[in-house]
Amino acid sequence: MMDSFTFPGLTTRVVFGAGTMARVEEEVRRLGHDKVMVLSTPHQRGDAERLAASLGGLTAGIFTGAAMHTPVEVTEEAVDAFRTSGASAVVSLGGGSTTGLGKAIAVRTGADQVVIPTTYAGSEMTDILGETAAGEKTTRRSPDIRPETVIYDVDLTLSLPVGLTVTSAMNAIAHAMEAFYAPDRNPVIVLMCRDAMVAFRDGIPRLIGDPRDRAARTHALYAAWCCSTALGYVSMALHHKLAHVFGGSFDTPHAETHAILLPYTTAFNEAAVPDLLAPITEAFGGGSAGGGLWDFAQSVGSPLSLKAIGIEEADLDRAAAIAVRNAYANPRPIDPGSIRELLQAAWEGRRPGD
Repeated sequence: MMDSFTFPGLTTRVVFGAGTMARVEEEVRRLGHDKVMVLSTPHQRGDAERLAASLGGLTAGIFTGAAMHTPVEVTEEAVDAFRTSGASAVVSLGGGSTTGLGKAIAVRTGADQVVIPTTYAGSEMTDILGETAAGEKTTRRSPDIRPETVIYDVDLTLSLPVGLTVTSAMNAIAHAMEAFYAPDRNPVIVLMCRDAMVAFRDGIPRLIGDPRDRAARTHALYAAWCCSTALGYVSMALHHKLAHVFGGSFDTPHAETHAILLPYTTAFNEAAVPDLLAPITEAFGGGSAGGGLWDFAQSVGSPLSLKAIGIEEADLDRAAAIAVRNAYANPRPIDPGSIRELLQAAWEGRRPGD
């Protein structure tokens, strides 16, 4: 139990279940809009076009150029299209790239957002916007970034490839991991994170065996909502900073970067707050939180090393220097040497503690 805490309350409306994408028009009109722009990545263009067609006259336009790490040049193009269309809200269908674009449009135009996540990565419940410009990724938080409504449809995840299922789940677990030691944590968020650990631990192996296991997909999507809520309501620290360093400065894939770094950032801070990270050890075993997450990652086929996603050993010095450039709260003090050691272990893929 915590001696004192502040719980700000959850402000985003959540519609969760199977077949819930049929309620998009209802939710848009509930927000008072009659013209929306549908957003997606190029890969999900077909899905966006089908959604736009189902909305009929409610659709004012489609923009399918959402890109990883939310490049500002893509946002500028999308904002121009949004303003030209006459829409007053966006419907973001997809993963973190599309959600990020919707947020970037909203913060620049005042548009309301309805988000329909199709992965577990989990930025939909947050007031955080990460954008990339001139080779660096920066983040900011603001109430007008947070989506008004999130529609979770289990049916949309049934065809999620196994590889993306695994890496986006590991990405989500990273949000919960940092929430366990966040200075502004509260009992509601901690309970949600505990729930998420168990749901992912039990659900992901089942989904590897049968990707269309509806019950397992439901539990995994519930876990993703819990983790996204944690990301959106408490502070993140070292793990997310390092993920942004690699994504923004080295253009590494978002979910894979989170998945690879997770056991190492967990082990790094576990040295300072083992009691706060105990729920991870309880869920995954392994004798430690960092070791347990590495064991789980290995068992489900998640990538384990920065080398595997194209990072050169010579890049690690630059990454460490960027990571410590600005001060930020973290349970364990950071310095270039300790971060460089962490990154070396992550580059090699060594199990924490071995």
